Amino acid sequence: MKKILITLLAISAMLSCTHKPMSVSSPDGSLTVNIALNSDGSPVYNVIRDSVTIITDSRLGLTATSADLSRDYKIIGTKTNSADQTWETIWGEERKIRDHHNELIISLKHSSGIMMDIAVRAYDDGFAFRYLFPQQDTDSLTILAETTEYNFTQDHELWSIPWRTEYYEALWKKSPMALTDTVCSPVTIEMADGTYAFMHEAALTDYPAQNFVCSQRHITTYLTPLADGTSAHIKLPFSTPWRFMTLAKTLRQLMASRIMLNLNEPCQLHDTSWIRPMKFIGIWWGMHLKTMTWHAGPQHGATTANMLRYIDFAAENGIDAVLAEGWNKGWETWTDFDFMTPYPDWDMDSISRYATSRNIAIVGHNETGGNAAAYELKLDSIYAYHQKHGIHVIKTGYVSPVINTIDGPQYNRSQAGVRHYRKVIETAARYHIAIDNHEPVMPTGLQRTLPNLMTQEGVRGQEWNAWSTDGGNPPEHVTVLPYTRVLAGPMDFTPCLFSFENPVHPETRAQSTLANQLALLVVLYSPLQMACDLPENYQQRPEAWQFVRDVPCDWERSTLIDGAIGQYTIMARQKRGADEWYLGAVTNSEARDITIPLNFLGDRQFTAVIYRDADDADWRANPYALTVEQQTVTAADTLRLHLAAAGGCAIAIR
Repeated sequence: MKKILITLLAISAMLSCTHKPMSVSSPDGSLTVNIALNSDGSPVYNVIRDSVTIITDSRLGLTATSADLSRDYKIIGTKTNSADQTWETIWGEERKIRDHHNELIISLKHSSGIMMDIAVRAYDDGFAFRYLFPQQDTDSLTILAETTEYNFTQDHELWSIPWRTEYYEALWKKSPMALTDTVCSPVTIEMADGTYAFMHEAALTDYPAQNFVCSQRHITTYLTPLADGTSAHIKLPFSTPWRFMTLAKTLRQLMASRIMLNLNEPCQLHDTSWIRPMKFIGIWWGMHLKTMTWHAGPQHGATTANMLRYIDFAAENGIDAVLAEGWNKGWETWTDFDFMTPYPDWDMDSISRYATSRNIAIVGHNETGGNAAAYELKLDSIYAYHQKHGIHVIKTGYVSPVINTIDGPQYNRSQAGVRHYRKVIETAARYHIAIDNHEPVMPTGLQRTLPNLMTQEGVRGQEWNAWSTDGGNPPEHVTVLPYTRVLAGPMDFTPCLFSFENPVHPETRAQSTLANQLALLVVLYSPLQMACDLPENYQQRPEAWQFVRDVPCDWERSTLIDGAIGQYTIMARQKRGADEWYLGAVTNSEARDITIPLNFLGDRQFTAVIYRDADDADWRANPYALTVEQQTVTAADTLRLHLAAAGGCAIAIR
C-alpha cells in the first residue's frame, strides 16, 4: 500500500503541470522517467522504479547570460528511439557490451526564441539525460550554471570527496546526504532501501566537469567555473555531457553496469592495432624514497645505465614496458620543461634501440608542472619526437592546483582544462601514442571514442604511502575505490609494493600485506598496470613476483564475487581470449574469512595457484608472510580463505 501511495503522489504531482507528462520506460519496463513542463514552463522530471518513486519532481535546465534557460518553454515536438546492439571493446574489463535502451527527445522553444532539446534514455539499470542545442539563429551561448537537480524521496548516504580536492586525491568518505556539502562527481549512494546508485556524467567534451551540491534529500549540479565567473562558452549546435544515474539492487549489478560507456560515441580511430594493454615497471619509486632524484646529479634516476638495467629486468620477467621519469631538462626549477632535450646522462637514441632489441616498450613521461598552454603549443613536435624514438605511450602530468591554459589560469576541470586534455588525446592519436593522464579531469568514458586514452590517475594512489604525513592510505581505502572512483573509469593507482620499509618517512607506509598488494592488480582495473616497486625488491620475493608476471591486464569479462563498500572486495576476471581466470580479494583493517564459489569456471578441471596471507600474517608486524599453494579445482568447488587485517589473496586459475 505504501508503494502504491508514493507512486500515486508522484503521478498526481506531474498531472498538476500545465502539459501532459511524457514518459520513457526501460526495455524491461521496471524503470520509468516522466517529464513535463510546470506552470512557469520549467522542465521537470521524476523517476519510478518497480512502482516506487526514486526521484520526485526535479528541475532541468540551464542559465545563460542571454536568457534563463530553466523556464518559459513550450513543447514543440517529441521523438522516440530505441536501441539494442552489442559492441566490442578495443580493451577493457569485458570484451562485449550490450547497449539496450529506449530514448525520448523533447524539443522545446524558449520565450527568447532559443531552441533546446532534452534527450532522455531509460535503461534497465538506470537513466540518463542531456541538453542539446540544434543549429539555429543563435550561434553561441555563455552558460552560467545548470539548474539540473535530483530530489530524492528518502534519506540516503553518499560516498564522496570534496569538490575542491586537488587532483581528486582524497579519501572517499560516507555521510548522510543532509550532512554532505559540495562534492566531486561521481558519487556512490547507499540507498535507504538497501540498494545502490552511482551518479556521474558521460562524454564530457568542451564543457566543465560537474560537481554536486547536497542538502537534505536534494542534489543540484554545480559546474566547475572559469576564471571569469562563467561556466562555459559554447558554439551551436552543441550537446552537453550526459548526466546519468545507475540504479542497482546489488553491488554486483552496480559494478556490472556499462551505462557510461554506452553513452559515449563509438570509436573514432580507424586503426587501433597499435593500442595494447600492458604491464610496466619504472624509474619512479626511488624518487619517492629519496634514493633517486628527478633532476640530474649524483643520485639521478633516469640515466642511460639505470634505464638499460630496468629494460633487462623487464625483458627477463615478462613485463611489457618501462617508464622513466626525470629524463628531460626542466626538473631543477619545475618550469620550462623541455620534452625533446634529455639530460646529458640520458641517451635517447641508444635506449630506444636497446628497448626495441629486447622487445620492450618505453613509457615516456611529460610533466608540465601545470603549464598546459606551453605543452599544447608544442604538442605536434613533442609527439613526433616520441614517435621517432618508438615511444607509443606517454604519461602526462599537471602538478599544479590551477593549470595555465591557453585561456589563462583555470581549474583543470574547467571547460578550458577539458578542452586541453581532449586536444592532447586527439593529437596523440595522430602519432599512435596512448595516454596515461595524471592530475586529470575525472574520466567519463571517452576511452570508447578515443581508446588511446587508456588510463588516468585522479585518485589518492600508492605514492601517498611514501610521503603522506597522515601515515599513508588506510586499509579501507582500497576497499572503497572499486565501488567509487573505479566506476568512473580505468585508474593508475600504481599497485604492487613489495617493500614496506620507509627510511625517509618511517611513520608512513603501505598499510597492507604483500598478498593485498598482489590482489590490487585484479581489484583495481587499469589496462596500463604499473608494478611500482624497485626491481631489487621484486627479485627478493620471487614466489610473489610470479603472480605479477602471470596476471594480464585485459579482460574477457569481469564480475564481483562478493563485497561491501569500505569492508572487502572479491573480484574475478577472465583473461581476454583465454580460459584463464584471475581473482583478487582485499579487506579493510578487519581480518575476515571469505568464500569464493567457482561456478563461473568452464566445464573442465583447472589448476588454481593461490597467493594468500600466511597464518601469521599481520600488516604491521609481519606483512610479508605469504603462502603459495596449488590445487585442482572445478566449477563445483568453493574456496574458503582467511584474510589477515589489511590482507588479501590473489589467485591464478588456468
